[in-house]
Amino acid sequence: MWYTDTGGDGEPLVLLHANTGTSASWEYQQDDFSRAGYRVIAFDRRGSGQSTPDSSSGAQPGTVADDLDALVKQLGIDRFHLLGIAGGGFIALDYAAWHGDKLQSLTVAASTGSIQEDEIQQFIKRIEIPGIREQSATYREVGASYRGANPEGLKKWHDIEEGARQAGVPSQPLRSPNTYQKISQLNMPVSVISAGADLLAPPALMMLWVKHLAQHEWTLIPDAGHAVAWERPEQFNKTVLAFLAKHRVKRSG
Repeated sequence: MWYTDTGGDGEPLVLLHANTGTSASWEYQQDDFSRAGYRVIAFDRRGSGQSTPDSSSGAQPGTVADDLDALVKQLGIDRFHLLGIAGGGFIALDYAAWHGDKLQSLTVAASTGSIQEDEIQQFIKRIEIPGIREQSATYREVGASYRGANPEGLKKWHDIEEGARQAGVPSQPLRSPNTYQKISQLNMPVSVISAGADLLAPPALMMLWVKHLAQHEWTLIPDAGHAVAWERPEQFNKTVLAFLAKHRVKRSG
């Protein structure tokens, strides 16, 4: 498993990338979060980026939640903050339902949550643009304002996306399906970040599952697409850091 770790004695913050990303997708977050005093850890999911399946390690493909748990154990981390965006949000919710005792906080951004309820699935069908899945991911995931105004940033995002998935490696399933009932049991502080120009997980869709959380903070970042952390890093980082600051462990002395 390929991972990056800024090190230090700050509270650990683990970042889960989108299905179209890798740990490199957090380029605009890692330094900001590290400067704020966090130990920032990001990893490439199995079959993404520079992480490769190893048949000698047992049955494949396993789950990302299990891989995440193995990583934090390897690093000697008992409790941490978890942030997942888009497909990474699916996994963040899955892990939180399994090992909520290990999470100081949970942040989910620009994500359908992979919630299985028919209400969500019908919403997704109604907003699907015919043929968009056959087009470059940039059209469905990066907002129009960013595509038009930031050609260099768009190229970097596209280059990361092209190297995100390794051919022939199946996607890892969740430990159990994400459902309204499953996420209603989460008892850690939760922040939910939505993007106003998101074609895949628009705010109205996210609100359908968010209202089933026992507690949460809601933030809308306008004029940003599904790749909100890449497109609007200043607003995204400010939102994440303000939330994390409320849930840091108070140290004596």
